[in-house]
Amino acid sequence: MDNRPHIIIKLEALQRLTMVNTLSSILPLYIVTEYPKSGGSWLCSMLAEYMGIPFPRNRRPNITSSIMHGHMSYSPLMKNVTCLYRDGRDVMVSLYYHMLFENDKNSSIVVARTRSDLDFSNFDDIRSNLSGFIEYVHSNEYKSLSPFKFTWGEFVRQWIDKDVQMVRYESLIEDCYGTMKSLLENLINSPIDEERLNAIIKKYSFENQTKRKPGQEDIKSFIRKGQPGDWKEKFTKKSAEVFSNYYGQEMIRLGYVVDNQWIDELKD
Repeated sequence: MDNRPHIIIKLEALQRLTMVNTLSSILPLYIVTEYPKSGGSWLCSMLAEYMGIPFPRNRRPNITSSIMHGHMSYSPLMKNVTCLYRDGRDVMVSLYYHMLFENDKNSSIVVARTRSDLDFSNFDDIRSNLSGFIEYVHSNEYKSLSPFKFTWGEFVRQWIDKDVQMVRYESLIEDCYGTMKSLLENLINSPIDEERLNAIIKKYSFENQTKRKPGQEDIKSFIRKGQPGDWKEKFTKKSAEVFSNYYGQEMIRLGYVVDNQWIDELKD
């Protein structure tokens, strides 16, 4: 659990941001940006091991070639950028559990603050609470708590048309080898070692990291469920309408939906 003093978290984040804006083409640094709960730590771990460079996750980086991960706004100064994105409906569900339940990587202080802000009568009842939670993460109140200051929709709009590599979380789940091979071919100038890459993918698979099968949920773990489409069990028409009101256009632009017909298929 990350209970470092807030000032330390901010200072280390500032150092990482300074490095990615000034040294990414020099060292070089390989940047992975995502909206929270989109699989960034998993992707970074695999990249770092294959490329043989550090991944200073949640710690102060050294001035050396590294994988740099964060929830970063677009900057033309950043080079070697991969933007990882995920179905925003699954993001909201994962973020709900991450913000409202303590796990092995989050901050108990943030969980307590979020619970105080929302004051739901039963935090386990995500179907009843999700519409209110989506409203909350779109609010200035949430932004004041969060170390980054953008919504999921704003994050998508910042990156979608930029000259960076766009990687879909669901593609990593469905064809991890093919997705990683394509990404690595654009990052390094050497043939891909198929056996080595497959071994790394296996090492960082959901089963090996959690000792659970994909879909087996543990809300006390940062790696909670590992299965796309979890939103189908958690969304109601009300929460879907709230979500679509804020993020419908981004969902269409990313190709997850073609219109709002998915809302009509949900139960109340």
